[in-house]
Amino acid sequence: MTASQEPPLTAFEADVPELDPSVDPAPVRLEHALDPLRLGPIDVPTPVMLSPMAGVTNWPFRVLCEEYGPDGLYVAEMITARALVARNPKALRLCRFAPQEGPRSLQLYGVNPSIVEQAARIVVDEHMADHVDLNFGCPVPKVTRRGGGSALPWKTDLFADIVRRVVHVCEPAGIPVTAKFRVGIDDEHVTFHEAGHIAQEEGCAAVTLHARTTAEYYGGHSDWSRIGELVAELGIPVFGNGDIWGADDAVRMVNETGCAGVAIGRGCQGRPWIFADIRHAFAGSDERADPTLGEVGAIIVRHAELLTRFYDGDERMAVHDLRKHVAWYLKGFPVGGRMRRAFMECEGLDDVRRLVATLDPDARIPARVVDKPRGRVRFAKKVHLPYGWLDSRHTTREERERLFGDDPMDAGY
Repeated sequence: MTASQEPPLTAFEADVPELDPSVDPAPVRLEHALDPLRLGPIDVPTPVMLSPMAGVTNWPFRVLCEEYGPDGLYVAEMITARALVARNPKALRLCRFAPQEGPRSLQLYGVNPSIVEQAARIVVDEHMADHVDLNFGCPVPKVTRRGGGSALPWKTDLFADIVRRVVHVCEPAGIPVTAKFRVGIDDEHVTFHEAGHIAQEEGCAAVTLHARTTAEYYGGHSDWSRIGELVAELGIPVFGNGDIWGADDAVRMVNETGCAGVAIGRGCQGRPWIFADIRHAFAGSDERADPTLGEVGAIIVRHAELLTRFYDGDERMAVHDLRKHVAWYLKGFPVGGRMRRAFMECEGLDDVRRLVATLDPDARIPARVVDKPRGRVRFAKKVHLPYGWLDSRHTTREERERLFGDDPMDAGY
């Protein structure tokens, strides 16, 4: 089929930016060998990390990703410290790992240093994880308006206090602590330089920089030059995060920034095989996954079965959780709207298996959309912060009293 005879763009393809004709389509090569990482007692032969994503990176999805890249680091979705201390059932469910997972990586979020410290103590005392990551990068308004997530590094005293306490709890147990943060709140309130130095000084084994501000949310393209700046300043490993949609993006980020590894967020949604692609690219191989729709259908069924185990046999909860993943798995494939809607109406495993059996097993994603951003992105219209948050880089006594009150939003899910 000639270019003029190619089928019209699907709705998904129409959302993909036009390719720059000046970009060489050949696989990108690493300009220097990428060394394996050691975080405390943990070896990470391929320095790639699955970034925690709420509602996404529970153990069924982590297992699928780890099967493609068995020597990376796969972090569980964010656990609210107050909820863990309160023994919230959902928080405890999210702390569960599959038997084959290792090392077990868990991410904590909180604003009150004392509560985060208590949560870290539970993790250590109950042998919940082998690695703890601290979330200072979440841009969601319900988090930042409480001074948490990507808002928190602005208050350097609060940031240092949390990191210091968690490291103090985890280090004697041989559990390395890492921290993830953004460039800053906006272009006028940049925090990543101080956050990186504080994390290093307080004992973090590595940091991850998502190269966007809170105000940028997930819009536009992340500024990788900021990652390079942090790499030049710190002596601990820096993972780069932002706009890695395929193995070539991962290699480009390493080449451009000198980062020690990469962290993958939205780029793995519906594409757990991206970790195999990156592992091959870092090893100098051109091998890449090119799954057929039949192969992806098998992954969908396996994902549904793992989710059923995650929900203790509740198929309805499992397939409802699966819906967002199915939308991501099918993006780019020639699957009509009727079939997509049918998947959204599944109520059990048999429904999923029946629909997968009707998919065209030989269909493939068109080359023009492979490893490209998928779907629309959301831009934050406003950054939600506590009253007077930007007045000072340090918290006042009054601010701490307001922040550390009994917050039901911080205690549940």
